[in-house]
Amino acid sequence: MIRLVIAIASLLALLLPGSVSADPADVAASARGVVRVVIVGSDGEESFPISHGSGFAISANRIVTNSHVIEEARNDETLRIAIIPSEGDEVSSARILAVSPRNDLALLELTGGLRLPRLTIAGGAGQDSGEVSAIGYPMNVDRAQGLDIGDVLKSQPPVKSRGFLSGARPSRQFDTILHTAPIARGNSGGPLVDSCGRVLGVNSFGADSNGSDAEFFFAISMRELLPFLRENGVQPAVNSLPCRSLADLDDEERQRLAREQEQARAAMSARTSEARDKRERARLEAEMAVMEEREDIMALCAVLLLIGFGAALFAWSARQKAMSVDDYAEDDDDAAALGWFTNERLFAIAALIAAAAFVAALALWFSRPGLAEIDRRVDAAMRDGEAPDTTGQQNPIAGTYLCSIDVARSRITGAQSEDLTLEWSADGCVNSRTQYGFAKGEWNRVFVPNDEDAVSVNSFDPQSGTYRSERYLLSRSQMARARRERGGYTAPGCETPDAAASLGEKQEAVLGLLPGRPNERLVYKCELRR
Repeated sequence: MIRLVIAIASLLALLLPGSVSADPADVAASARGVVRVVIVGSDGEESFPISHGSGFAISANRIVTNSHVIEEARNDETLRIAIIPSEGDEVSSARILAVSPRNDLALLELTGGLRLPRLTIAGGAGQDSGEVSAIGYPMNVDRAQGLDIGDVLKSQPPVKSRGFLSGARPSRQFDTILHTAPIARGNSGGPLVDSCGRVLGVNSFGADSNGSDAEFFFAISMRELLPFLRENGVQPAVNSLPCRSLADLDDEERQRLAREQEQARAAMSARTSEARDKRERARLEAEMAVMEEREDIMALCAVLLLIGFGAALFAWSARQKAMSVDDYAEDDDDAAALGWFTNERLFAIAALIAAAAFVAALALWFSRPGLAEIDRRVDAAMRDGEAPDTTGQQNPIAGTYLCSIDVARSRITGAQSEDLTLEWSADGCVNSRTQYGFAKGEWNRVFVPNDEDAVSVNSFDPQSGTYRSERYLLSRSQMARARRERGGYTAPGCETPDAAASLGEKQEAVLGLLPGRPNERLVYKCELRR
């Protein structure tokens, strides 16, 4: 009956709107910081394990576990605590920093050189439903594998079991979370994580079901863990944002791009329609103006022709009179000469006026606007009033940008990030010291640190003002390969010839080792500082 209820609850949880399936990559990333906490005794000659539980890193050298896991070592000074990481051959000792038996919590500090990737705590309001994973070292799995007590001192990957939250409730005088992710002896002190690999609680005990395996399990809630850590001077990484999957983000990004493209098409269509209407109006106006000018010029040509013909007729008449005076005024030589001179002068003036009128009419006729003038005037009208192209001013390649985190487009699984300032140069130099590589149309820089098991790929698009940082939380073996590839080249400095293209090619070796999706994606919207 109990199993049927759990099955129905699990099915309903899967069908609930907004439920997020656990991302194996995020749970695996959290498992890197989960350790086996072993109580070790000695007979004077040899050391041997007595019991063990689980724990997880809250900082590089501090571990949270249950107080009952280290109770024997706390009460017996001859016993010591050994910390076995999930990877590698390093075994470190730990000392007890704080113990709170009331809520079954303990804080340990590593005394060796081992450094662990810390887990992030899910802050905010406690969840009442959703998928969770328990990570730890259950003893029944060790027995099933045929491992004896001595094998617990060797590195083994922790066991990850999935279940669902069943609500928060007080138990044993402290606040706990009820869930169905199976745990057993040895899981005590291990984390209960959400779909993004963030710690929801510290697994502590299971429900008693009359001698059979427990069906429900309890984890100490954040209401107990966070005050305990802060009372002991630990400031953990806390993330209060909702857990979102990369698949959901990618789908939203595709929808956003589709909306932007649709808006761009609509704006282009509107501009095209507006331009078409403007051209039609300009053509109509140009046609009317050109035809009116042609008619005016043709009328003026007609007037000039009339003037020319009139002047020519007058000139002909004056010429005839001059000839008459020359033929019939022989009796009075002085009068004849005067008449001849006067008519010849009038002839010359009238002929000049006629010639000028004909030439002007001819010039105006050939200079009248033709049909091609309509197209020229339409083009001039279309250019008139256009806004200048300010694309280069809005998104310059070089400049100082103020970048703000865009939470809606980001997947933040670690501590929340702050805004940043980006000094970008045209050749891909950032803040005058870090050269970015250019490959496949993108500017990016790959960072492979030696003190953290994570690879970061930072990229910047100066045209859209988008800065992106993607983090890949890798295992020790994956990080070792990434560090070897990164050690195979030297990143060129700023102002080195062909630095961007050279670095872009060199980084491909590291990028080829990364998983298909990052564990964390931070997207910033950058604006040019005015």
